[in-house]
Amino acid sequence: MAKPRPRLEKLTLDKDLDKLSLAEEASHHVMRRLAAPGLALLFLLLSMAFAATYVTGSSGAAIVVAAAAIAGYMAMNIGANDVTNNVGAAVGAKAMTMATALGIAAVFEVAGALIAGRKVTLTIAAGIVDSGLIDPPALVWVMMAALISSAAWINIATYSRAPVSTTHSIIGGIVGAGMTAAGLSSVNWWALAGITASWSISPLLGGVVAAIFLAFLKEFIIYREDKIGAARRWMPVVLGVTAGAFTAYVAVFALVHVISLSSGLLIGLLTGIVCYVSSKPWIHRQSVGLDNRNQSLRKLFRMPLIFSAALLSFAHGANDVSNAIGPLSAIVSAAGGAVSTEGARAPFWVLLIGALGISLGLLLYGPLLIRVVGEEITRLNPMRAFCVALATAVTVLLASALGLPISSTHTAVGAVFGVGFFREWYTRHSRRRLEYVRQKTGQADFMGSAETNFAEVRRRRLVRRSHFLTIIAAWVITVPASALLSAVVYLILSGLFL
Repeated sequence: MAKPRPRLEKLTLDKDLDKLSLAEEASHHVMRRLAAPGLALLFLLLSMAFAATYVTGSSGAAIVVAAAAIAGYMAMNIGANDVTNNVGAAVGAKAMTMATALGIAAVFEVAGALIAGRKVTLTIAAGIVDSGLIDPPALVWVMMAALISSAAWINIATYSRAPVSTTHSIIGGIVGAGMTAAGLSSVNWWALAGITASWSISPLLGGVVAAIFLAFLKEFIIYREDKIGAARRWMPVVLGVTAGAFTAYVAVFALVHVISLSSGLLIGLLTGIVCYVSSKPWIHRQSVGLDNRNQSLRKLFRMPLIFSAALLSFAHGANDVSNAIGPLSAIVSAAGGAVSTEGARAPFWVLLIGALGISLGLLLYGPLLIRVVGEEITRLNPMRAFCVALATAVTVLLASALGLPISSTHTAVGAVFGVGFFREWYTRHSRRRLEYVRQKTGQADFMGSAETNFAEVRRRRLVRRSHFLTIIAAWVITVPASALLSAVVYLILSGLFL
């Protein structure tokens, strides 16, 4: 009998490898959690180094370099919180994946910020605080305190899963620090009252406009016997209105110091007419062979929804980058001895920090609020998400025409709630829908029945009330919370450095 061959490996080797594999998996898990904060810290360090190359040797260089890091932090928070305005509904509707949405938003946010974002320093030019009443050394710390407090508040709101207005946050920060530095007389209380009014105007207008658009789609396309025929008839009108609204939105809202409101509306009107004419053959080709059901309609709305998300990202990058770079521009001017920052234009390096910071913030932390707005408030499909995007553009344009202060964040989130609450009402009260259900199923829909159990209706609500209350509470306290925090930060900074 042959002798067994001796074992050359240790019996414990497999156990040792298992332990090493487990340790590697644990370390990789920890490293993944640290990757986002690590990249964010690296960006802040690069922002400081980038600023140092431009201001080394000038007066106040150290302050400007520190402010660049804080402005970069603010820009990342804007990207993490405000990206929901642009792509949240499209992701919730499954019109695009999270990765695609983040890629589109990042590219168009940077493009909007760099192409159309170099505008007058927002918070000073808006007349919220009179910079003439604040000495340049004090103004530096007012803006620094505003950046720190507003960025911290947006960070808190993001992790609390509450989309808030970044514009309101930075304005609250400047009001708190400015009032502490120069007294109550430095604040334009009428302008602040207008901003306060927009807390209720923005979401209500957005919700109503979104509900109107959704009602139109339901009445004229969705609950029709020949859905494809109805889509061929009415979708060119819808797309014409969309193209016109978004063109005017970008022209007026993003290129605010380049194109007037009347010129922007005229450009939008001409674009809408061209789109209406050209979209007819496209819709006919896209609808050939489609089944007569709602799933086919969703396919027709997918591309327009992606297009609208890209344009919203462009406009957002152009407009809201000033919330980060506005105070930084003011610090650069004041550190150089400028008496007033009114009319100051952001240097390109300042603009670049804001643009890259917004995109990095949405890539690293944007998915959290995208899921909240796109998936957890109410269920969205491409048609409902399309109504949200279109309502955001139309509402901002309408408010601009009326001279009303408005928040794009409040408008977009209000539009999502408007779609959800309208669906609840429409499901129970629309005669057209109930008749359509009877014809297709031979029985009345449960939600439309007069004998519906109240507990069952509550269970089948289409809007989550918990998110509604959380978001409303965050909106209400944004300006006071930012102002109070900024006042405290300013007292600390001025006590240390003034």
